[in-house]
Amino acid sequence: MRSDRWNGPQHLTILAAALGLGLGAIALGQARRRRAFDFHGRSVLITGGSRGLGLVIARLVAAEGARVTIVARDADELERARQILLPAGGDITCVVGDVSKPAHAESMVREVVERTGRIDVLINNAGVIRVGPLAHMDPADFEEALGVHFRGPLHAMLTALPVMRRQAFGRIVNIASVGGQVAVPHLAPYCASKFALVGLSDSIRAEVARAGIYVTTVTPGLMRTGSPFNAWFKGQNRREFAWFTIADSLPAVTVSAAAAAAVVVDACRHGDAHRAIGWTARAAAIANALAPNLVARNMAVMNDWLLPGTSEGGNAAHSGWQSLSDRAPSRLTKLTERAAAENNELPY
Repeated sequence: MRSDRWNGPQHLTILAAALGLGLGAIALGQARRRRAFDFHGRSVLITGGSRGLGLVIARLVAAEGARVTIVARDADELERARQILLPAGGDITCVVGDVSKPAHAESMVREVVERTGRIDVLINNAGVIRVGPLAHMDPADFEEALGVHFRGPLHAMLTALPVMRRQAFGRIVNIASVGGQVAVPHLAPYCASKFALVGLSDSIRAEVARAGIYVTTVTPGLMRTGSPFNAWFKGQNRREFAWFTIADSLPAVTVSAAAAAAVVVDACRHGDAHRAIGWTARAAAIANALAPNLVARNMAVMNDWLLPGTSEGGNAAHSGWQSLSDRAPSRLTKLTERAAAENNELPY
């Protein structure tokens, strides 16, 4: 009996399914293009905009003529950022605020609306990183991470959404992390709070879409923004800083700040639901979805064999700048050092 003979109904079903998928992809692509907008003249609020990824995003939208407001806790750092952004053009305003405090998160949105008359784009980018063994983390570390990564975006969104509803237009971008999809050892407060942000961002999306508001969840992998120098390290802080900074400098597995910012701006422009940044972020999320037990075992091996352990006095937190050693900075961390210089991550 021949095995390749025509089976009319079965083949027609396959062809119909393929045609349906193709037409669906075309329709989605057309809808995505229709959602695109120009940043020129738009009121854009970026938290954590004084350095790193937030600063690079601000530069891109300012170059398109947006009215950009950047928020950070340090006034001097904000002023340096403003000077960096001025050549890009646009209208740059700096606001000192701590998004982990609900009143600050709400007031920064109100200030933007009072000054510009609207808020078109809210990018929740502010972040904190504490690296170290769970044994050296305390409840305050988790509260800090949740305040910045979850409560800050929550209160900012709740304040901005009524304004966006009245405008019948709005874009919200929540910068989460692959660490909000796949938990990584020695980053428990960070991962727990980023998981919360992913859930918050994804759950709000469907409820506001009818009002012309699109919520985008961004999950970057390792990026070369220079941030390790301003992260905080516990346990064997010099060794923790070394592995973290070396990993953040690997050219084959990391993404430059400029490339990451371009993805964020493109996703915002088109109202995408979700964008991952970097092949490692996509691969890790897929692996965790398909083989969670295998990923869990590999994380345990990494923790036992590759990461530094606890140490006496390890409960104290040290910044990256306080954790330098002969391993970092070194030839292995050159890309992160260069990014720190480019993205306002240097101490002054």
